[in-house]
Amino acid sequence: MSALTGIAPATPRTARPGPALGAGARVLVRQHRWALWSAGVLALVWIAVVVGFTLWAGHVNDAFEASPCTSRVTDRACDDRWQEFDLALSVRQTVLGYAGLGLTVLPGLVAAFVAGPMIGREFESGTYKLSWTQSVSPSHWLLARLAGPAALLVAGVSVLSAVFAWARAQSEGLYPVSRFDNAAFGALGTAPVAYALLGLALGALAGLLTRRTVPAMAVALLATAAAAVALNRVRSGLWPLTTRTSTGSVPPQTPDDAWLVETGRVTGDGARLPVDTCWDAGAKAGRCLADRGVTGYYVDYHPASHFWPLQLTETALLLVLAAAATALAFRVLRRYHA
Repeated sequence: MSALTGIAPATPRTARPGPALGAGARVLVRQHRWALWSAGVLALVWIAVVVGFTLWAGHVNDAFEASPCTSRVTDRACDDRWQEFDLALSVRQTVLGYAGLGLTVLPGLVAAFVAGPMIGREFESGTYKLSWTQSVSPSHWLLARLAGPAALLVAGVSVLSAVFAWARAQSEGLYPVSRFDNAAFGALGTAPVAYALLGLALGALAGLLTRRTVPAMAVALLATAAAAVALNRVRSGLWPLTTRTSTGSVPPQTPDDAWLVETGRVTGDGARLPVDTCWDAGAKAGRCLADRGVTGYYVDYHPASHFWPLQLTETALLLVLAAAATALAFRVLRRYHA
């Protein structure tokens, strides 16, 4: 016994305040691994379809340009080549349209998944209590459910957006896909990642507010769709428009790749009138226009150089909304479990 008197007593082990954030993320990945695998397979299929049709259309286009055929020839062989060429480019345009639409609706799917299976179901089944009784604070629990998916979304959506940007660049020329189309704009640049993060934040907030799987999914999906529709409506006003005017009966010319926002009639004193002013006057249209003081047309548009200012402005708004939704989600969690 005397030999043990010089040994200091063992220090009692204190409970850790919570597992590392990475551990919580790994648990989340294991819980939803089948959903993640399914999402990965769908992403690979999306990439394969976009790349495959783009390369096929590019091959047909190169073969047609290398031939002596044009769209005006009457030779049977050239007519077949032209039809194949026209079909390939039309299909490519359609595929890119649906591909952009898929990236545009992705944030809503993310919101529904986060709100329902990832958070709402935890409260509905009561399994969240198991985590909270193992030295995991509610805030840490929520942070782990946001950090992991956020990292995956930033990486995955960035890759998909880069593939779409490459494919759209190959469509320059005949049958182009405008960068200002709603589906294309939401699939290019920085906006897709910001929309995905907004969907993540709104999904978390909806799951915490409803605490039921199906209602949470519905609320999150509707909220994300409402945000996207609202931003689509105000997008043209996020950056100052360029205006051109003309005199006479011909509207002013604008660049082919411009986004035409509004066209109308303009009077001598600069007042604007609808483009259909005096259309119902028939043969007296000239006199009608003169009585109203109409001197020509105006066109409000965004040139191609406005793409990045519009993108970055919309991205900033989306990130602010995502940050606000995330902060509100943590506040709701603290209020319920203070």
